[in-house]
Amino acid sequence: MMGCWILNESLSIILVLSWLGVNLYLFIDTFYWYEEEESFLYTRVLLGPTLAWARASAVCLNFNCMLILLPVSRNLISFMRGTSTCFRGPWRRQLDKNLKFHKLVAYGIVVNATIHIVAHLFNLEHYHWSQSPEAEGLVAALSKLGDTPNETYLNPIRTFHTNTTTELLTTIAGITGLLISLALILIMTSSTELIRQVSYELFWYTHHVFIVFFIGLAIHGAGRIVRGQTPESLLRHNITFCRDHLEEWQARCPVPHFSGREPSAWKWVLGPVVLYACERIIRFWRFQQEVIITKVVSHPSGVLELCMKKRDFKMAPGQYVLIQCPSISTLEWHPFTLTSAPQEDFFSVHIRAAGDWTEALCKACGAEGQPLKEPWNLPRLAVDGPFGAALTDVFHYPVSMCIAAGIGVTPFAALLKSIWYQCYEAQTLCKLNKVYFYWICRDPGAFEWFADLLLSLETKMSEQGKAHFLSYHIFLTGWDENQAFHIALHWDENADVITGLRQKTFYGRPNWNHEFQQVAFSHPSSNIGVFFCGPKALSKILQRMCRLYSSADPRGVHFYYNRESF
Repeated sequence: MMGCWILNESLSIILVLSWLGVNLYLFIDTFYWYEEEESFLYTRVLLGPTLAWARASAVCLNFNCMLILLPVSRNLISFMRGTSTCFRGPWRRQLDKNLKFHKLVAYGIVVNATIHIVAHLFNLEHYHWSQSPEAEGLVAALSKLGDTPNETYLNPIRTFHTNTTTELLTTIAGITGLLISLALILIMTSSTELIRQVSYELFWYTHHVFIVFFIGLAIHGAGRIVRGQTPESLLRHNITFCRDHLEEWQARCPVPHFSGREPSAWKWVLGPVVLYACERIIRFWRFQQEVIITKVVSHPSGVLELCMKKRDFKMAPGQYVLIQCPSISTLEWHPFTLTSAPQEDFFSVHIRAAGDWTEALCKACGAEGQPLKEPWNLPRLAVDGPFGAALTDVFHYPVSMCIAAGIGVTPFAALLKSIWYQCYEAQTLCKLNKVYFYWICRDPGAFEWFADLLLSLETKMSEQGKAHFLSYHIFLTGWDENQAFHIALHWDENADVITGLRQKTFYGRPNWNHEFQQVAFSHPSSNIGVFFCGPKALSKILQRMCRLYSSADPRGVHFYYNRESF
């Protein structure tokens, strides 16, 4: 158990450190190459150190743009994961976890793009100043090259009176640079958690501006504004001598010739673009696969349960799928956590009407809580996935603490069902022998379907004499006076008045110190997995609890924290 956890954590650390190391190596290597390369000596005379800053950040930008497309090709990855033995066990779980690497690489793109833009703004000002009356000596001579026939220019700003902004917006590099910058701003701002929660459609559509970003990136260097001395010119023009003997240029130093370097960004992104194209082909193939809706159940509080079947569909607890309804939108794909267990002959999702798209889907698929009778009246659905599998680590610990807050309870539906199947089928060996489940909820009425699931599991486990296996604790953090009076009136009844379960609901927030102390005391020499899905503030508290109550003795109790993104 310890080995698997160390492997997973080590892979994450190695991945991040490798990414940082490669970025640092590329930046330093490119920076010093441009600082020392002989063909760019005259360019450095005009631009100074900002030349190296611009070129080094450009190489790092290209590298990160190559990486950013790899997690986007998740359909190809999931296809490989499902068909290849190379993606089994901890490697498979790590592959899903490292899809979060996408965000880290995006930050790298922003940082390098900012450095690149600022450096080029300084370059533009240096070019402009080099044409001013104050410029003299070698700077002035280099800037005037190109004014006569058979000469090539080094300075793209040809006169001091040139408007640099106008000049910038009339070049390929300037126009594409502006498009790339605007696209990057739109993508990053629409990717914030606030925007995704308020308007997922805005995030979805704006994120596809990355197509404009990559097209602009591929042709950005075609203008070849930053120029260096050609190899043929270096053979005739002894640059180490001529730069210090400007008066002998006509006699002993042929006029130097310059050219721009070939654009290289397209070489960096060609491979990932091909992978992305394959991903789109796979998504189109999956879109064409038939999805059969076997049952529609309308739960209270506007929650719709869809049970579906699809050929060769394989899932793991905690995974999610992307669903498209062409009759609502031909472009939008929305993620939903799977709430069925892998052992069931169908897969299901629970969809709460919380926006235009989900409301339209619930309206199109709504039923009266009974099995489907007229499947021809239901809209066609396309399902892509499944993706993600972090919760499968639950089965690799002898004891697991599963903690959900609000809507974060959804991934645990499939998990609890799967726990039942894996641990109570005669032919299945299950390492897990105790599960503590915590659910912190403001309004349990919004997730009554989950309380029904707990009630079903509670009944089954009691019938099998395994009631001790699952210990669940539900905490209600929001109620009014009428609810409080009703709760107090029926407190002595066998079933909880809120959930209908035998275990009474707690009111208020959990005392995590007390909970972790109790679990640590009950399992003094165990490795305990802590799995959480919910807000970041609570995640930090649980991480601190795991560190605080893990024993320094290798033979003692150890808590291992895992967070499920939702």
